[in-house]
Order: sequence, then structure tokens, then C-alpha cells
Amino acid sequence: MAVQKLPIAKAINESLRKALETDPKVLIMGEDVGKLGGVFRVTDGLQKDFGEDRVIDTPLAESGIVGTAIGLALRGYRPVVEIQFDGFVFPAYDQIVTQLAKMHARALGKIKLPVVIRIPYGGGIGAVEHHSESPEALFAHVAGLKVISPSTSSDAYWMMQQAIQSDDPVIFFEPKRRYWDKGEVDTESIPGPLHSARTVREGSDLTLVAYGPMVKVCLEAAAAAQEEGKSLEVIDLRSMSPIDFDTVQASVERTGRLVVVHEAPVFYGSGAEIAARITERCFYHLEAPVLRVGGYHSPYPPARVEEEYLPGLDRVLDAVDRSLAY
Repeated sequence: MAVQKLPIAKAINESLRKALETDPKVLIMGEDVGKLGGVFRVTDGLQKDFGEDRVIDTPLAESGIVGTAIGLALRGYRPVVEIQFDGFVFPAYDQIVTQLAKMHARALGKIKLPVVIRIPYGGGIGAVEHHSESPEALFAHVAGLKVISPSTSSDAYWMMQQAIQSDDPVIFFEPKRRYWDKGEVDTESIPGPLHSARTVREGSDLTLVAYGPMVKVCLEAAAAAQEEGKSLEVIDLRSMSPIDFDTVQASVERTGRLVVVHEAPVFYGSGAEIAARITERCFYHLEAPVLRVGGYHSPYPPARVEEEYLPGLDRVLDAVDRSLAY
């Protein structure tokens, strides 16, 4: 049966399985991805079925993992690399930014680097330090990288397929606190282009833009606002680089108001780029300043107070009220 109801983690697992079956050049590498099946069990069962040469347990060395993946890509493979937690990616940042992102341009387009780097990201799971980061803006800023994040099981399945098939390096941010959220997946119907935003709820009074873990929060905010007679449109951005500004612009030209929501700190976050671009494009349509809701400009706090740090329903609705008050 083509349509299944799967958690996001299982949808990614099924997508990786499909890629391994379809293309013998696809490899999976990372810390504990094989025998253990990953700390979130996203790669569970894949090494058993495809062997240790296709699903490879690596040393605890992120720079070495990504450097090896770059070499494999140069030799025609399509490696999918897992960084175990968001905060562990920084030892590999040099490899990603100075090599992976630049080699295609450095070679005047003569070489391709089809590397996918999977990064479970964001908070909400009660983890310790270095396990709840949202570093997407650091990668979206780098030319040569594609940066995406699914919010549903369907997107998790299909965006992984599209990322693996892409000849560009793709940073695939997985919202870890949504891993167990279930949704329908049609494994025979591609939902759309990889870097297109999607309107997931239509409205007329204000546009909410989010991606990854915050899409669910924005949908909950829209439902709560509806009870007070406010009609909010919710757009799932899906891709942070490139950004589908056309879809956001079309929505804001109708609603006249925009609130951008992400877990990462507001300061220099991806919301700043969206706010600037939409202000340029929609200046004469805006009825209020573009507002941003996100994390605070501080290191991620201990788990016992993380709910105070993470943007939730109240902070989103507060921004909505402030925008509508203009």
C-alpha cells in the first residue's frame, strides 16, 4: 500500500532504505548508525539488511566523517552522513564550509559533491549541553550549501529522497522533538519541488512563516486565534537556503502582516533575512512591521528551564496580537 501513517523518524528510515535499494552508490556513515541504529533509531535495521560496507559505524570524529564523505563523493558515491546531535557538528564545520561548499565552484563546475549531512536539531527533549542547538543560519549563510528541514512525515520521506538525488551538498536538519509525530506518507507521490514553501493553512489576517519544529506550534497558534475570530495563514518554509520568497510574498500581499517563527535565536537568525526581503518586496502592502519570534540570544539553557527559552504558543500569539494592533 502506497499510503502509510509513519512517525517522522520511521519515514526517514524508510526513505534511506529506498535510497540504499535503488542506488548502490548510496552509503550511510556516522556514529552508532549501524549496529545501534542511531541514538534515535532512525537508521535501525539498515546495517543488518545492507551490510557494514553500506551502513558504516564511524569513530567519534565529525571532521573525519565529513572529510571521508567528501572523498567518497569525488569518487562517485552518494554518502549520507549523520551528525549525532546538532551541537556536535562544529568540529566538521571547517570541512563543510571550506571544502564541501566550495569545491564545485573551485573546480569551475567540473566536479559534483552529492553529500547529504543529516543533523537532528532543536530542543524540547530535555537533553544536556550541546544536544539542543539550532545552527541552521550558520549553514544557510554559506554559498554552495542547500539547507532544508521537514516538518511532516511526508516531507521527511520525500525531501530525503530528493536530497540524496541532488548533485549539491545538502544540510538536512531533522526536528528531533518531532521524530515521533505521525503523519501520512504516500511513497508513490512526490509532494513538490525540494525548495518550495507550502501553505499549510489558509488565512486572511496575518501570515505566519515557520519551518521544522515550529510549524506545529504555528498551526496550533492559528487554531487558537481562529477561536477569537482571527484568520492566520501558515506557511511551512521547508527550505532555509534557498528560500522560496515568492510564496511568502504572495501571502503577505494578501494579508498585509507577517510573523516569522523559529527556535534559533532571533539575533542574526534566518527570520532576519526573511523580514528584510519581504519588507523590500512588500513595503506598500505591509500594515505592520514584520515581527520575529525565536529563541533568546544566549547559550541553550539547562533542560529544566528550556520551555522558558523555546518559543511556544503564548509568544507566537503575543506577536500576532502586536502585529494586528498596528
